[in-house]
Amino acid sequence: MLKFTPILLLGLYLAAMWFFSAWRLKHELNEKATPLRHPRLTPMLERLGRAMDLPPIEAHIYEVEPINGLAAPDGRIFLTRGFIRKLDACEVTAEELASVIAHELGHVSLGHSRRRMIDFAGQNAIRLALSGVLGRFLPGIGAWIANAVATAVAARLSRQDEFEADRFASALMIKAGLGTGPQKSLFHKLDRLTGNRGTAPAWFLSHPPTARRIAAIEAHEARWRDG
Repeated sequence: MLKFTPILLLGLYLAAMWFFSAWRLKHELNEKATPLRHPRLTPMLERLGRAMDLPPIEAHIYEVEPINGLAAPDGRIFLTRGFIRKLDACEVTAEELASVIAHELGHVSLGHSRRRMIDFAGQNAIRLALSGVLGRFLPGIGAWIANAVATAVAARLSRQDEFEADRFASALMIKAGLGTGPQKSLFHKLDRLTGNRGTAPAWFLSHPPTARRIAAIEAHEARWRDG
């Protein structure tokens, strides 16, 4: 029984980390969120809802400035205040933000939001296990290598989720009569809007490169059209 104690302790630690992370995120969103009520976005929420045979989609504004969309583990959809400011400044369109909401709906529908919390715990488990092993043979740099490996694994899983959510969003946007044009045009704008310089190594990126995302959307469109 004693030989399984470290495994049990690690499991308890990871479970505690998962619940704490979920609680902290929910508390943060509850403190800094307001219902999304915008005259240019309300029609978009209605169209997305009709396309899913649902009432208008409910979304919220996360009152922070960084430009982003978010699907919370509890299923709520958020656009940041920074994104809404870009809409009001006519730097993005309502249709483009509808594609963000459709993308986040994909994360919710496909179970990514909850899985990411589990992935976070798994990433910590990989980091701890590798740090313990590599630290014996490579003192000083073992922890750095362990962190790099855990980050690369988490990034790969996240990229897979992004491709899946993009595909869901494409199908929903087409069904809603909005097409994939807004989805692709927003991708072209995102690096400029977010200040992303693309300097990180590819295997550490949590989102696929823009060109690959657009190519995947167009490949899906071609298959749907030919099928």
